[in-house]
Amino acid sequence: MSTDVNPLDPQQLRIWLLAAGKRDAGAFRSLYDATSPKLFGFALRILHKRELAEEVLQEGYVAIWNNAANYQSHLAAPMTWMATIVRNKAFDHLRRSDTAVEIDAEQFDSEVMNALQDPQATPIEALQMSGDAKALAWCMSALEGMHRQVVALAYYHDLSHSEVAEQMKLPVGTVKTWIRRSLEKLRTCLAKREQT
Repeated sequence: MSTDVNPLDPQQLRIWLLAAGKRDAGAFRSLYDATSPKLFGFALRILHKRELAEEVLQEGYVAIWNNAANYQSHLAAPMTWMATIVRNKAFDHLRRSDTAVEIDAEQFDSEVMNALQDPQATPIEALQMSGDAKALAWCMSALEGMHRQVVALAYYHDLSHSEVAEQMKLPVGTVKTWIRRSLEKLRTCLAKREQT
């Protein structure tokens, strides 16, 4: 049996994800089989309960299937994109539950940044980011927390400005302004990183 193919190879994941975007169920199944253990572990770290993590994982893969056609490989590596979806589904679940939970986006972002330096760790640390995704993650982490969340909802979850405003309980004008300014900051940050 050949061991040349690593199922978590970003290029292979990208191929399956793009095929899933064209409604290729077989490719989606391969993507699920390769990534679900890591993403389940990730959900479990946030939720601490197996049954909740399983539920969130299922919701996450439904969202991945529904949004695969919108995946843009130049913005994030496949595992990064999928982990963000699962992360947000887990946080949505925590927000809906009776338990008051403080979501620490800064801690999450520092864990992502630590993951970039330790490719052997699991499960969040197993995110395999391309150079572009690393730069984007770094630049995203430089945005203010609320601005980062607004951008993530708009681009990772493909929500409209009004949907983001509704979810964040903000005026639509504020959301549009934050997104515009954040995108300008990201462009500037990415351009500076390209020059280094």
